Amino acid sequence: MELRQIQYFMEVAKREHVTEAADALHVAQSAVSRQIFNLEAELGVDLFIREGRNVRLTPIGKIFLEHMEEAMTVIENAKREVDEYLDPEKGTIRIGFPSSLAAYTLPTAISAFSRRHPNVKYQLRQGSYQSLIDAVKKGEIDMALLGPVPKDEKKVHGTILFTEKLVALLPTRHPLADRKSIKLSQLRDDSFVLFPNGYILREITVNACQQQGFLPNVTFEGEDIDAIKGLVSAGLGVTLIPEITLIDSLPRQTVKTLIEPQVTRTVGVIVPTDREMLPTAKLFHEFLNEFFNMLGSFQK
Repeated sequence: MELRQIQYFMEVAKREHVTEAADALHVAQSAVSRQIFNLEAELGVDLFIREGRNVRLTPIGKIFLEHMEEAMTVIENAKREVDEYLDPEKGTIRIGFPSSLAAYTLPTAISAFSRRHPNVKYQLRQGSYQSLIDAVKKGEIDMALLGPVPKDEKKVHGTILFTEKLVALLPTRHPLADRKSIKLSQLRDDSFVLFPNGYILREITVNACQQQGFLPNVTFEGEDIDAIKGLVSAGLGVTLIPEITLIDSLPRQTVKTLIEPQVTRTVGVIVPTDREMLPTAKLFHEFLNEFFNMLGSFQK
């Protein structure tokens, strides 16, 4: 079994079309077909079902693909590890993040780190809370910035970098828009704009409302922070939002209002516990702790 055969197999599996896979690989279609045929002959099984010009994986093909994806991740990590041990200053860091940390927290940290280590490269991956945790566990990314920091997840270790407040974002026409602070219970009759079910910020908001004796009436949903802001700006409801996402500017036709009792979340970084971080990723992880410790001391 050759590495080239595996690469061709994975490309065909992804595209379900031999010609398209050949085009993506910049090789002749016959070369791809021959390598797939040789691989199937060596394994003694059919990996694909041919359907005219299209193909699809057989059940054993799906199992084989899953294992080959894991194997390719190991190979790629091994190559990176060799390169980074030769020169950690030129390595690549794979970082996951949710939309709530995309506008300010992550760019600020990367900008500061890049001033010290200008030749380091980054692969950034935005995702939902649980998908980022899973990606760290599987080795698809080196680490993830998250809020709140998970406490009981196996195979990952979380470090709290700071704690942030959630504030109410209200349309300017809201009856409480002129208040500097409000009680969360005062929003019990309002329409809420929240993330869909399964998103951690929705869970935080719902739990906070329940503690005040009501369930939020969710009339609109958005899958990222900008969508939530836009819907509130359009006057379609209110929301609770991390204050840091409003640090540069407020959306038009909205106001930020403090809420009582205070709602907070921890923000931090998670890394795997079952494997050693590569040198460049380790540099960045150490820097994150140092950087936010320094920011915290200035804020105090």
